[in-house]
Amino acid sequence: MNLRTIAVPAGAVVAVAVVGPPLALRDRLPDPMAVHWGPGMAPDNAVSFPVHLIMQAALWGFLWLGLVAAARRARDSRSGRVSWWALFAGGALFAISISAMTLLANLDVPTWTDARLSPLAAVAVLVVPLAAAALSGYLGRGEPDPLSGDGEPPRLTLRSGQRAVWVSRISNPWPLLITAAGAAVLFALGTLDVTGVVRLSSFGAVLPALVIVLAVGLFASSLTARVSEDGLVLAFGPFGWPVRRIRLDKIDRAYTEDRHPSQVGGWGVRGLPGRATIMLRGGECLVLRYRSGGQLGISIDDAERGASLINTLIAERRTA
Repeated sequence: MNLRTIAVPAGAVVAVAVVGPPLALRDRLPDPMAVHWGPGMAPDNAVSFPVHLIMQAALWGFLWLGLVAAARRARDSRSGRVSWWALFAGGALFAISISAMTLLANLDVPTWTDARLSPLAAVAVLVVPLAAAALSGYLGRGEPDPLSGDGEPPRLTLRSGQRAVWVSRISNPWPLLITAAGAAVLFALGTLDVTGVVRLSSFGAVLPALVIVLAVGLFASSLTARVSEDGLVLAFGPFGWPVRRIRLDKIDRAYTEDRHPSQVGGWGVRGLPGRATIMLRGGECLVLRYRSGGQLGISIDDAERGASLINTLIAERRTA
């Protein structure tokens, strides 16, 4: 199934559904329009009609373009298809629901302050797209992925008594840039607080969000992998922490496989326990198949040599 041939026309239909009704009913809407509601469902913010229309178009347009670009790779794996269909259906319904909810709240009211939003509508805007995303991801999952690594696994040839260690490191500059941006914002806010221009307490939930951005960006910026007789050790971030250790007796075999963010659902640690991928960059990944049946993919350089050493060490243990 070619997802791109679906995304282009279906996305155009969604775009018309988002911007068409407001344009058709323009004469029955106030200007500015209410676009945000506070306690008691009373409007507390408004924008002009053109700005509102641009916001609604952009809400769907950016997601649509991203889905069109990711369509080719997403179709190659079940997890990619699930993520793609969930984002398409959920994002489309969310964009349409937001547009319809805002339109109905503002329809035939004299000014934006008279617009009222039903609490049920606010709940439906969240619940319906989530349900559609779950259902579409399930229905669009397709056939299970063919099992990889069933052939003869790669191995190294070691002389009797010879010991080997494999070490590889990978980094991604984008999380570091995100971390730097978050740190700059925190520094600016701290400076403004010290000088008395603003108070940090006035930013509420923004500060915890910035701290989370800093932590995620820092730990997801690099990864070091080390294979030895003790197993595989994964160290995250520039300080080598946190650390994850995987013993050899848990691994059935190791192999390499090309994986990309569009196939696994994005960057970072993606997937569920038992079928996860540590994705810092697309391309060759080291894949561990556990004896329990699960697997872990790791985007790392020189993955084939790491897989070969793991298989050699496993074979030595089984022979012993």
